[in-house]
Amino acid sequence: MNWDDARIFLAVARSGQILGAAKTLNLNHATVARRLTALEVALGSKLFTRKTNGSELSGEGERFLVHAERMESAMLAASESAGADSAIEGTVRVGAPDGFGVAFLAPRLGELTERHKGLRVELVPVPRAFSLSRREADIAVTLERPREGRLVARKLTDYRLGLYAAQSYLDRKGVPASASDLAHHSLVGYVEDLLYTASLDYTAEFLKGWRSTLAVSSAMGQTEAVRAGAGIGILHAFMASRDAGLVPILPQHIVTRSYWTVVHEDLRSIRRVALVAEFLAEIVGRDRTIF
Repeated sequence: MNWDDARIFLAVARSGQILGAAKTLNLNHATVARRLTALEVALGSKLFTRKTNGSELSGEGERFLVHAERMESAMLAASESAGADSAIEGTVRVGAPDGFGVAFLAPRLGELTERHKGLRVELVPVPRAFSLSRREADIAVTLERPREGRLVARKLTDYRLGLYAAQSYLDRKGVPASASDLAHHSLVGYVEDLLYTASLDYTAEFLKGWRSTLAVSSAMGQTEAVRAGAGIGILHAFMASRDAGLVPILPQHIVTRSYWTVVHEDLRSIRRVALVAEFLAEIVGRDRTIF
């Protein structure tokens, strides 16, 4: 079997579109479609159901995906072995929650690319889960340790969340003396039906029946809203404690969550991926006190 055809299959499977795969591979749309058809003919199977809005894996396609990913892993391992004595080169994509990704990782990743001139790091700091099996990211920073799949997890750190408000808000509405007083304040929270993990559902740990008057679907957005005086919010301490415009409220009330790095088992031995994962552990260890 031609590895290039399997590579094209994987790109279409991951993007869900022939056009999207063509852009990823820097190939002509017609070439991708033709090679995909050739692969289906060679296998005697219909790998995709092609629709107007994309291409969906068939049952045969789902089964072939397992074999194609193993081929990909073997090719990566072979390439890594051949270049064992060379400098670190290539791209590593890191998926992370937006607060951790923007406020903590983004200012520090330049140190890594300065050390390794041939390394390119892609940071995707968005509030969502990443599929490592579909190569949406090479490394994912998660809020929970995965329980399924061929994934290798490493705990980075625990982190704290607490209540904060802008001084301008407190001047207008006063400072709550107890958690029950929060019910009489404007509250900034998250959009509940857009939470991608149960770890992010923590308002009840501060106030049962918490009702957000302003809900924002990202940690960075919540921080900005609170800073602007919209109300009291539950913010990441490593972001809020360094901001002179934010005042801690009821500091005895905190919740603790954790960050993990997760890598697909097939990628853990790839030098550039292992290097970036080690760097994440290094910088978190260096600044652990802020969490």
